[in-house]
Amino acid sequence: MKHTKTLMVAAALLGGSALSASAQDLSFIMCGDLRPADQAVIDKFQVDNPGVKINMEVVPWGTCQDKSMTLAAAGSPVSVAYMGSRTLLKLSSEGLIVPAEIAPDMVDNYQPGVLKTVSSGGKYWGFPHAFSTKALYINCDLVKAAGLECKAPETWADMVAMAKAIKEKDNVAGIGIAGKDFDNTMHMFLDFLYSNGGTVLDAATGAVTLDSPQTRETLQLYKDLLPYMEEGPTAWERDQMKDLFNDGKLGMYVSGPWAKGQTKKEIELLVAPIPHGPSGVSGTILITDSIAVFKQKDPAIEAAAQKFAAALTSGAAQYDLDSSWGLTPIFQYDKIGVEKPFYKDDAFWSIFVNGISTGGPEPLVTDFKSLQGVFTTMIQGVMLGEGGSIDDLVKQAAADLAEVK
Repeated sequence: MKHTKTLMVAAALLGGSALSASAQDLSFIMCGDLRPADQAVIDKFQVDNPGVKINMEVVPWGTCQDKSMTLAAAGSPVSVAYMGSRTLLKLSSEGLIVPAEIAPDMVDNYQPGVLKTVSSGGKYWGFPHAFSTKALYINCDLVKAAGLECKAPETWADMVAMAKAIKEKDNVAGIGIAGKDFDNTMHMFLDFLYSNGGTVLDAATGAVTLDSPQTRETLQLYKDLLPYMEEGPTAWERDQMKDLFNDGKLGMYVSGPWAKGQTKKEIELLVAPIPHGPSGVSGTILITDSIAVFKQKDPAIEAAAQKFAAALTSGAAQYDLDSSWGLTPIFQYDKIGVEKPFYKDDAFWSIFVNGISTGGPEPLVTDFKSLQGVFTTMIQGVMLGEGGSIDDLVKQAAADLAEVK
């Protein structure tokens, strides 16, 4: 790993002037797993700041975010917590977290659009710490068996034709589309909506923009794909698709860069950009998880938490996390001195990086569960043939979304 300059940047960020030994211990809730890259930062931070101890608790994803929010609402907040960025607006609106003090000289180093996932009211409400974009995974064995050349479908029409051919020839699902009441059902829809020039909220005013021709075209795509999807799509979430894919029962599905390592080696795999619709260019949803700093009664704890959060998300620390975890790079690492970033001149990684500039953020609203419900209802309406026409479903979704935000 050639990032000598970045290591120097990180050393300065992680070291600096030591915090006062009188500063109290910091509590940190991590969702899922504690990665070695994060553990290395914790260890160094404690060495560089004598008297400060990071009390770490790893909590499963299913209950992690709720635990952090419940503790804060009860007046016993943790110092910092790993949170899906979708939760930040709710936390900030309730006064439970404080703005993230991201160093001005680091702002321009982020990939385009990343800071939009944590921004509201001119402030950053979290330190972005994990970033993902999406692509289309294709089983070339099934495509070739259907009599087609295995090449990336550029348009929705190309993708529908490929899914149809796989279904009719191999009698397996041509494509996997998430329809369960789960967050990645909305995420997958937004992958296609953003690849059709659509938006959900106006970036400047926050006004609902979902009621649009682009949304109708995206919902029509789902209707067109319905005969070629997995059976009972409303029971499936995205992460379950990999098992169908590995069993040769699914021709295509959408996922992040980590899915390559989850694919059986004997499958001839093609990873392609999200095909574009009639009104846009190929894009992707931009999703981040963040380190949130919770509001404290003691200013010393809050200051220490800010410094710790900055250390976790800066320089070589973040590079090690991205490269070892297999995440879309959150920074433009060549700007901070990484000589040969892991994603440069790599055909696989270029797919996930190139879509960033045309992608869109996960919408920030105060009630994420209701936002998720709006999209699930609209999508399931098409899948189940309920709720009226596509026009009716889009109009209702836009009206419901106006109530959510």
